[in-house]
Amino acid sequence: MSTPDLSYLLDHTSHVLRTRVAAALAEIGLTARMHCVLAHALPEERTQIQLAEMGDMDKTTMVVTVDALEQAGLAERRPSRTDRRARIIAVTEEGARVAARSQEIVDRVHAEALASLPDDERKVFLRALERLTADHLATPVQSPKPARRARQ
Repeated sequence: MSTPDLSYLLDHTSHVLRTRVAAALAEIGLTARMHCVLAHALPEERTQIQLAEMGDMDKTTMVVTVDALEQAGLAERRPSRTDRRARIIAVTEEGARVAARSQEIVDRVHAEALASLPDDERKVFLRALERLTADHLATPVQSPKPARRARQ
């Protein structure tokens, strides 16, 4: 028996999960990136650069995402209270309500995916993924020709 193609298995399941999250969030007018920014900007003051790093977004994508959040009245750019030179992304009251709803949606999609596994397998699966993410697969390897990331 040959070894399963780990790259394919992880890429495929990640892609399908992203499409399910995207479809579910679209029902409330959000993209996954918009949800990510709201969820990470809500608990504490963070700059656009910090949020871009947390969401693995380039500068252009981040600007477009924050512009969309501002247009929707869900977030706004403001001066930082702790560093007058920095600008942060502040979630509005409506943005906080939408973020709570979008988090419920994301949690539901994740729960549905995990529910397809028996309880004992689910726990082992999650523990193994967490271990890989924190250890052996925590940091990408630098390459002379970077691997192309899947579009999100």
